[in-house]
Amino acid sequence: MTETAAHVDWRAWQRSWDRQQEWYLPDREERFGAMLDTVEALTGPRPRVLDLACGTGSISDRVLARFPGAACTGVDLDPALLTIARGHFADDERARFVTADLRDAHWTRLLPHDGYDAVLTATALHWLHTDELAALYRQLAGVLRPGGVFANADRMPDPETPRINAALHAHEKARQERDKAAGAQDWADWWAAAAAEPVLAEAVAERHRLFGDPASDHSDGEMQSPAWHVRALREAGFAEARVVWASRHDAMAVGLR
Repeated sequence: MTETAAHVDWRAWQRSWDRQQEWYLPDREERFGAMLDTVEALTGPRPRVLDLACGTGSISDRVLARFPGAACTGVDLDPALLTIARGHFADDERARFVTADLRDAHWTRLLPHDGYDAVLTATALHWLHTDELAALYRQLAGVLRPGGVFANADRMPDPETPRINAALHAHEKARQERDKAAGAQDWADWWAAAAAEPVLAEAVAERHRLFGDPASDHSDGEMQSPAWHVRALREAGFAEARVVWASRHDAMAVGLR
C-alpha cells in the first residue's frame, strides 16, 4: 500500500458504503444479525468464513467483531470495493481478500483454504443469471466442509403475490425519496464521491472498464423466489435448505452441507 493510501480513512469509506446500502436496505443490520446467529448456531464461535462477493468487507467486518477467533476470506471482482476492503483490513491478519470472477468455472482454485465452515453473501448474487447461480451453488457445496453452512440474503421476490409486491415497492420508493430529500447518499452519489477520491480514482476507472458506468446499476442478472433458492441448494448437494429470515422484499436462504 502506498504512503498516500495508508493515510486514507478506509473505515470512513466502508461506513459510507454501509450508509449508502442502508438507503436501499433499511433492515440491513437485521439480516446481518440473523446471518451471524445462524453461523454461530451451526458452526460455533470460531468459524472460517468465505465472504462471497464481499464488496468493502461489510460481512467480514461484522463476523470478526462478533467472533474474534474467526478468519475471513473475501472474494470479489470489483477493484474499487476491494481497494477499500484491503485498506480497512490492512492490519488485521484474520482477513484476506481475493480477486475472482464467480462466473469463472475455476475461481475456487484462488482460495487460500480447501474448506470453509461458512459461506456468506448478501445483496450480491442477484447480479448473476439463473443458470450461473445454480452452477455457483454446486461449486459452493464443494467449498464447504461437511456440516458447513451457506447463507444468501438477497432480493427474493415471490411471483405469486404481484399486488402485495407492487404496493410494498411503491411504499419503499416513497421512503427512499424522503430520505434522499433529507440528504441520504444513493448509488450514483457514492460512486461519484469515490471517483473524486484520488486514491480510489484509478480503481473506479478500472471498474468502469470492467462493468460500464459505475454510477449506473449495470446489473443484468435475475432474481429468483425463495422457493427457487431452497430447491436449487438441495439440488446442488446440500443436505438441508430453507429460508430462515425474511423482510418485505428480501429473504435469506440457508443451506447445510
